[in-house]
Amino acid sequence: MSRTQEVELRARTKNFALRIIRLYASLPKTTEAQVIGRQVLRSGTSVGAHYREAQRAKSNADFVNKIEGALQELDETAYWLELLVESGIVPEKKLKPLMQETDELIAIFVTIVTKVKAK
Repeated sequence: MSRTQEVELRARTKNFALRIIRLYASLPKTTEAQVIGRQVLRSGTSVGAHYREAQRAKSNADFVNKIEGALQELDETAYWLELLVESGIVPEKKLKPLMQETDELIAIFVTIVTKVKAK
């Protein structure tokens, strides 16, 4: 992964977190929406933190471990986003771009892990 790609992914994961924060702020104040919202807020904002930790990894194994942590958070975020849509709290049309970004980030991180493990 080039330095440029690392910087771009760092910015992309930060932007993802900011989008998650805006989503949380826009949710209805119902108990259900707030409970799910806090979950998506926690998992969605931690992706970038895991990626930044990975940039300071001490070894390839440590790097893979931290990237896999980001993958777990992305998968969890996808789950909470699905619940927001399927429960009727947020229209799918509103969350579709964020759900697509979640899927794209998952694909990027899986590719990174696969390449590092192949070394």
